[in-house]
Amino acid sequence: MATSKSRKFVKVRTADELGRALDLSSSDTAEMEFRSDLTVSLAKIIQSGRFTHADIAKRAGTSRTRVTAIANGNTRGVSTDVLIRVLAATGHRAELRVKKSAA
Repeated sequence: MATSKSRKFVKVRTADELGRALDLSSSDTAEMEFRSDLTVSLAKIIQSGRFTHADIAKRAGTSRTRVTAIANGNTRGVSTDVLIRVLAATGHRAELRVKKSAA
């Protein structure tokens, strides 16, 4: 007889709430939020079609498959440095703003 697992659905609105729901440390939550913001922006840039995925990949020193995955929001297994290289390969750069987090 199969046992059924009870699933609890949690609705979150912010990265902090998601981090708490997943029981992540504050540093893991901050990294998740940073990478998410970077990925969303990068996906929009790649999807704009200014360059082909192959052109971006060549300029960034990565594979076309990886660029396509990033364009689709899939950055599992993609390091932050590769995301930054892909961003630079599109002729963009990130602007850093540091602020005190809410306690």
